[in-house]
Amino acid sequence: MTNLMIDAQQVWKSFGRLEVLKGIDLQVPTGAVTCLIGPSGSGKSTLLRCVNHLETITAGRLYVDGELIGFRERGGVLHQVSERDAARQRADIGMVFQQFNLFPHRTALENIIEAPIQVKKIRPEAAKKRALELLDQVGLAHKADAYPVQLSGGQQQRVAIARAVAMDPKLMLFDEPTSALDPELVGEVLRVMKQLAADGMTMLVVTHEMGFAREVADEVVFMDGGVVVEKGAPRDVLDNPQEPRTQNFLSSLL
Repeated sequence: MTNLMIDAQQVWKSFGRLEVLKGIDLQVPTGAVTCLIGPSGSGKSTLLRCVNHLETITAGRLYVDGELIGFRERGGVLHQVSERDAARQRADIGMVFQQFNLFPHRTALENIIEAPIQVKKIRPEAAKKRALELLDQVGLAHKADAYPVQLSGGQQQRVAIARAVAMDPKLMLFDEPTSALDPELVGEVLRVMKQLAADGMTMLVVTHEMGFAREVADEVVFMDGGVVVEKGAPRDVLDNPQEPRTQNFLSSLL
């Protein structure tokens, strides 16, 4: 049986009276790529933020690599972990957002080495060597000394991906990483993500890029109204959806 990197069991998340996630069950095997699709407001981004414990779930259990996220269980009772323990868990999970969130006053290289040095206590020389390798991998070796304002949106997002990978995460989360980009820049970011997938990185991706989901995903999960409506292989969900809500969503994209 394949080890699970993500195991969400009846995960609920409420903001006051608003229920955003309503009993989500989701399993992502180690080394697999799962794409979350669905309309805005369906809970996809909230689920990602719960996996990374940027949001605390209201009910259920959420495991990453076998470790309960955000809580400790003692005597059948869940207790929230300290912020220090939450930060330790978060350090093993890379996340790339819609907005690039680079430090504007630091170069591309400096953006990438910041967390490995400060959080993982990696020696500056080793962090710089790794950062330069990652910049080369994302096609930006020549931009190491450039500031974010000197980079295009696609270049900034590639730096953001390199920054996340520099922490050697066991899992990468992507929250619509191309949605803020001009159409001609989308491809360069997707190419980097495809290479990550080919290298065996476990990835949970919220995306509207159906071509990417079709080509790279092991499983596509369609969410609507805070629930998983349909999931399966890309060819099944995208080409032959069984649920009317999935059919309506996909037809709206054509």
